[in-house]
Amino acid sequence: MLKPFVKMATASSHTYSPLLLLFLLACSCRASSGHAVDPACPPAKASALAVETSDCGGPRCQAPAPHVPVPVFPYDVDPMQFALNLEYTEAEFFLHAAFGVGLDQIAPNLTLGGPPPVGAMKANLDEVTWRIAVEFGLQEVGHVRAIQNTVGGIPRPKIDLSANNFARVMDQAFGYHLDPPFDPYIDSRNFLLACYVIPYLGINGYTGTNPIIDGYETKHLLAGLLGVEAGQDAVFRALLFECKSETVPPYKGITVAEFTDRISTARNQLGKCGVKDEGLTVPPELGAEGRICTNVLSADRDSLSYARTPAELLRILYLTGDEHVPGGFFPEGANGKIAREFLRKPFAAEGNKTPAN
Repeated sequence: MLKPFVKMATASSHTYSPLLLLFLLACSCRASSGHAVDPACPPAKASALAVETSDCGGPRCQAPAPHVPVPVFPYDVDPMQFALNLEYTEAEFFLHAAFGVGLDQIAPNLTLGGPPPVGAMKANLDEVTWRIAVEFGLQEVGHVRAIQNTVGGIPRPKIDLSANNFARVMDQAFGYHLDPPFDPYIDSRNFLLACYVIPYLGINGYTGTNPIIDGYETKHLLAGLLGVEAGQDAVFRALLFECKSETVPPYKGITVAEFTDRISTARNQLGKCGVKDEGLTVPPELGAEGRICTNVLSADRDSLSYARTPAELLRILYLTGDEHVPGGFFPEGANGKIAREFLRKPFAAEGNKTPAN
């Protein structure tokens, strides 16, 4: 008989097939009588989904007609496709950390022929962090599919998710080589610090994209993406905030809060457009209403999300401070018309028109 699923997921001393774990995750809430049931799943009758849905297609449940009846304007396409670079990155990082496999095994039709990521691997996570990685990874699959179905897709770029690349990120943030090199896959604390590096940039990007798109389907897509990306970032920041004063082993004297501050400072420096990034603690003048030093969420003086342009994001993600010089997470450059124009390289238009199934 199979042991309870939760024990299988958390036993760090055992090695399980990633695809078996994915299968068990999908089936755990549907286990029949006599089989182990994931305790995280509520009884069917207690679920919020156990409601009458017979009228969900009626007029009471329909949104008002859009003021501008155009689903997607031509100029909506490029900025939304640019966002796929980050969505691919997050999907691969979370999925590999949770299962040891990524889109090529879980949703191969969404890669549009792009190369597999470099160096991504299964992380040594506790149960809570593992469940978060699983959920967020599967959410990112939905994000990639939703963007492709709305504005078309671009091939997955070559993404460097190796421990060596994350070590370079941290070394650049601190201004010296950490010893031993930072490894995002070694434990839950390091994984959460690595998660601090990427998803927040998605919030910046979507906030910056919102004013320049107009199609009602495109804006609906962006709002849905931004809401979930912000939620993911809030989860990571809240978990790190709980231990902000704790030292990150084996780096004596370096706390979680200092890691976040160094990462945010480095992103501001690479972005070259002022303060749009803040760690878990800030000077009072940068806190909410200029009255507080704690900073669970990063926001401007009016507590609104910071916006960044594609050029700013590429400077940060390339780790070069130059949108024309690839490196970092995208050693061969990001994909899509916007990114390829910065590199003065051709854009594969055929991938642009391939919808997801």
